[in-house]
Amino acid sequence: MAMFEKKLATILVKHGILAKEDTDDWLAAAANENKSLTAYLLENNASTEEAIIGAVSSEMNMPPIDLDKIEIDPEAVSVMPEEKARQHMVFPVAKIGRTLTLAVANPLDILSQDDVKVVTGHELMPVISSEVAIMRNISKAYGGDGMGAAAGDMQDLVSEMGLEEAMELAEESDEDVDVGAETAESESAPVIKLVNLVIAEAVKSRASDIHIEPYEKRVRVRYRIDGACTEKISPPRKMHNALVSRIKIMSNLDIAERRIPQDGKFKMKFKDREIDFRVSILPLVYGEKVVMRVLDTSGGGKDLDSLGFEPKALQDFSTAIASANGMVLVTGPTGSGKSTTLYSAIRKIICVEDNITTVEDPVEYSMEGVNQVQINEKAGLTFAESLRSILRQDPDTVLIGEIRDQETAEIAVKAALTGHLVFSTLHTNDAPTTITRLVDMGVDSFLVASCVILVSAQRLVRRLCPDCGQPYKATKAQMKEWGFNDEEIAAKPELLKAGGCGKCGDLGYKGRLPLLETLPIMDELRQIIVKGGSAVEIKKRALELGMMTLRRVGILNAIKKSTTMEEVLSITMPDR
Repeated sequence: MAMFEKKLATILVKHGILAKEDTDDWLAAAANENKSLTAYLLENNASTEEAIIGAVSSEMNMPPIDLDKIEIDPEAVSVMPEEKARQHMVFPVAKIGRTLTLAVANPLDILSQDDVKVVTGHELMPVISSEVAIMRNISKAYGGDGMGAAAGDMQDLVSEMGLEEAMELAEESDEDVDVGAETAESESAPVIKLVNLVIAEAVKSRASDIHIEPYEKRVRVRYRIDGACTEKISPPRKMHNALVSRIKIMSNLDIAERRIPQDGKFKMKFKDREIDFRVSILPLVYGEKVVMRVLDTSGGGKDLDSLGFEPKALQDFSTAIASANGMVLVTGPTGSGKSTTLYSAIRKIICVEDNITTVEDPVEYSMEGVNQVQINEKAGLTFAESLRSILRQDPDTVLIGEIRDQETAEIAVKAALTGHLVFSTLHTNDAPTTITRLVDMGVDSFLVASCVILVSAQRLVRRLCPDCGQPYKATKAQMKEWGFNDEEIAAKPELLKAGGCGKCGDLGYKGRLPLLETLPIMDELRQIIVKGGSAVEIKKRALELGMMTLRRVGILNAIKKSTTMEEVLSITMPDR
């Protein structure tokens, strides 16, 4: 630094800013007060920033920049840690692709510039500014004495949306971010605080997904809470690129690639909870959309009896999972709670005498005492390959995350037929259709009939807020059309519709409850399956034997005022 100070004095003398005979005095006075020559000259009105920057720019043949007249670029700030900016006295001006325009006060300090290249992963385009201007803008951009324009927007956002608690949680969680060495940016940067705010609010709101969507004039952040998307935050449009870049860095993705979709993941810790985030980035017309799936891996499943199943469904399911061998299937669309149900089943039957192994993609819950395999198709570790190895590991119970193809289905069926208890999931609309789906996948019908002991179909409906449900009377014609039986129609039950209050965020709903349709495979149904019976035939006979459909279970929950018929009708099919 002392060498540059002498060089700077020589440049200022050459450009007529200092008298040659006074330079030693100026340098000594600055050093005596532990200040740079530039800062000392400005404090004593011996020169101006413009004059000093212009002289250095001309001498070093590098373009000058007035940092006070440019708009701070949050995307450029996001790739430069504050501590590095202060240490090397540099300021990130703009980022285009893999090139970072960098304001420097000492263009001779090549080692500092090399360090910045390594930290940011960008090529540098240096421009000349003064040390004073750089330090002033670092404080403005990263926090310092004031949060700057971008940070001010964020603080206004926090106040507007009433998210002060989430902001506190975000700041508490900063030091627990498990995102690798390349993300050691200053946690005081506005864009980093904004990302933490978005994530913390999602965890606080029990959201299952976070959607960050760019439009022409704004950015919309929505949370999927209890199955429905709700908009809570609208960050400044100018922060969108920086926000996406920060998430890409956390997910170990290519921040320069904006033309193709990318997928990644990262972890964060909130107090004593470890949260996994699965990240999907998709290019849209006005920028990249980010969707983050929120997975709380510390849950470990819930108690089966506390999930809220109807008594008959709970009895059917409990009886099936207590079997010594066979296959139990839970079906339904993505996000219908299938994994939670199966892990609750594992939790109910787990004991030291049994060897329980799971194969999943991804592993959604961490459970002590269970051997869990994470699928890695890029490395050749598929469901089928994993299953072959698992069956050589002397298992008693095997949980397969999903039966996706014929090979996996056949291995699972053979495992169930050779003395193992097999749990798995499929994507089908109802329980009877699952039987024909397995046959369509290439499994012989007699094998399906022999090994499957229970098929269940599951959906999640939003639970009515207990404080604001509004009563209404449905007509007899409506109830008949929905599927109420004659006895229920005659009783004219009082149903509720969603209201809205402060306790539920004016949604009318708070939490979710499962609807479970169970189909125990009895001998009469096995005969129909072996003969190649259709899903319609299987369903008809199952209803005669007492099967409760999803619609029927939904109606019972509406009568109990646990949910609304509007919810039931939106996710179940009529029993016709």
